Amino acid sequence: MSEVVFSESAQREIEKILSRYPTKGAALLPVLHLAQEEFGVLTEDVRARVAQTLDLPAAQVEGVVSFYTLFKTKPAGRHVIWLCQTLSCDLAGTRSLLGHLDRRYSLRPGGTTADGRFTLTMAECLGGCGTGPAMMVNWDY
Repeated sequence: MSEVVFSESAQREIEKILSRYPTKGAALLPVLHLAQEEFGVLTEDVRARVAQTLDLPAAQVEGVVSFYTLFKTKPAGRHVIWLCQTLSCDLAGTRSLLGHLDRRYSLRPGGTTADGRFTLTMAECLGGCGTGPAMMVNWDY
């Protein structure tokens, strides 16, 4: 593992997070979100550091990161677009949005624009089924 070190402010934030949970393992999701904010992407080394920080098996961290689509394990554009691909959103116009993103930005699912500005990720559900198609840019709906 290369030397991945949390900043002092991130370390203080981790301590605050840990104080709110009964066990270190229970704090895994918020610590992963903090790590993603800190490093931009959850590389293998970052995931290993999180596991070490929380005294968890690396496999447990890997399982959580691979389950949740909002965690990035490879570099992405400055702005990440999540587009819901569930049936209700698809019927409400997901394909139309995909077509627009392709025509306007040459952006396809899993891709990043040539200028590194946008990455498009398909999500299983963004919680906007009643008003779809749901799309989120960075963390904003």
